[in-house]
Amino acid sequence: MSTLTPAPTSASAADPPPALRWWVPGDTNAFFGLGFNVLVNVLVLTGLVIGVVNIPSHRVYHTILPALGVELLIGNVYYTYLARRLARRENRTDVAAMPYGPSVPHMFIVTFVIMLPTYLATKDPIRAWEAGLAWAFVIGVIVLIGAFVGPYIRRWTPRAALLGTLAGISVAFISMRPAGQMWEQAWIALPVLMIILIGFFTNLRLPGNIPVGLAALLVGTAIGWAGGFMHTADVSLAAKDIAIGLPTFQFHLLFTGISHIGPLLSTAIPLGIYNFTEGMTNVESASVAGDSYNLRSVLLADGTGAIVGAALGSPFPPAVYIGHPGWKAAGGRTSYSMASGIVIAVLCFTGMFGLLGAVLPLPAIVPILLYIGLLIGAQAFQAVPRAHAAAVMIAIIPNVASWAQGQMANVLSAVGYQSVDFSAHAVLVPPTGSTPGSVPESALVNAGVIYKGLMLLGDGAVLAGLILGAIVVFLIDREFQKAAIYCAAGAVLSFVGLIHGAKVGWDVDGQVALGYLFAAVVCLLFHFRKVPPRVPGPDEALLAEEGSVTAEPEPASAEPEPAV
Repeated sequence: MSTLTPAPTSASAADPPPALRWWVPGDTNAFFGLGFNVLVNVLVLTGLVIGVVNIPSHRVYHTILPALGVELLIGNVYYTYLARRLARRENRTDVAAMPYGPSVPHMFIVTFVIMLPTYLATKDPIRAWEAGLAWAFVIGVIVLIGAFVGPYIRRWTPRAALLGTLAGISVAFISMRPAGQMWEQAWIALPVLMIILIGFFTNLRLPGNIPVGLAALLVGTAIGWAGGFMHTADVSLAAKDIAIGLPTFQFHLLFTGISHIGPLLSTAIPLGIYNFTEGMTNVESASVAGDSYNLRSVLLADGTGAIVGAALGSPFPPAVYIGHPGWKAAGGRTSYSMASGIVIAVLCFTGMFGLLGAVLPLPAIVPILLYIGLLIGAQAFQAVPRAHAAAVMIAIIPNVASWAQGQMANVLSAVGYQSVDFSAHAVLVPPTGSTPGSVPESALVNAGVIYKGLMLLGDGAVLAGLILGAIVVFLIDREFQKAAIYCAAGAVLSFVGLIHGAKVGWDVDGQVALGYLFAAVVCLLFHFRKVPPRVPGPDEALLAEEGSVTAEPEPASAEPEPAV
């Protein structure tokens, strides 16, 4: 099934408006897919705050999860409203809503970078929770600011850079972990994956017209239980966690965390920029699939959800999800996202996540994430001119580097080594009972591990991929002055640590910034040679007719800017 859909055209005034149904059969497919995606993520974050930060389980089930349920309702209901408004404006019935859920990278970042260090320093899980709330609040504020900056960035950034960095996220953070989990229990996961791929890529209907996502889940669950992978004792134990929890404001926790916000800004600022940059690329991806949403509207809901969630007690900021073209290709239209948000919210309010995790085998759920990763990666190459394929590839690489370096850091942490010492005369410091160890970089280099280089390349990966992808597009098109501008932007961003740096500061990595400056000089030298621009190929003429060669200003059919 093709994911490259011609840009929509507004119907004439004489055409009768099509009936816009609240639910179509394809919504069921997309609902099961997105719903189980979010379900897995909520199960993971629940385990993180209980098992890593030691927040009491009754506070998790009675406060954090209900707060998460509210923030998910805000985004999913509003995105359904935007989808139906767009459908009516363009007289179309094939508009798909944007998906929405807890941000997966931020789940791990707020746990291991913000809350866990606070907990280890204070031995107080509530203080750690307060720090997480303040951090999530700042993320939301930055996304709201990005709602006004993002449209301009999107306007002047080539589509290959936007979709390439999104493909990098899909390969590294959406596909790799599910793929690894699948092959650990391939006897359950591979049959599920086959049903998903056949149902979604071939457009063949299953017997009885059963939804693909439901069929895949039922088959995987049956295999898991029949093969002894699941156990009834776990179900009985998980049933004890069922409890009604209604959201209430936790201003005292939030304000206490904000009073100590200073040290958290060094990570909150670049990760907030990450959030709105990813949201921007997801909106561009939806535009390629035929649904031109207004970026400002999408990001305003995204940031509002994070702020409201933090005020209610959730340290996990939400995000507009990658995968709109996949859910649209699966038949999702305007209501699948809202339905998943409502169901997940009800589960959050009732504490049902432990029970579901004991009933549904994880290998039966995660193949849907691999499907989304395949679709997004393919779209990045299908929706740009063939000449720009190299730009897509270089935009992917920073996210792969970030994932690889994160895996290395997790391995070191698992055996007690919390840091890598980059000094010239560093030595191995083994961990003790109370102090984590330190590994000299030279030991990693001797083992063939490029730790520092991958760390620098992967820090700020989304924004770095966007910068590198844009530079390569303009070089390919012989627009050397524009390439020089993006090189200069790379120099500024790396100098202050927004890319290629672990924190925001002054002269975070001067050698990387100097490299970008030298690259800008090279581009300007070619610009002054007056090289003629590249002649577009025939594939670009076709894409131009479909409205998808470059990231032009938002089309007239896109949603208007909201009143501010």
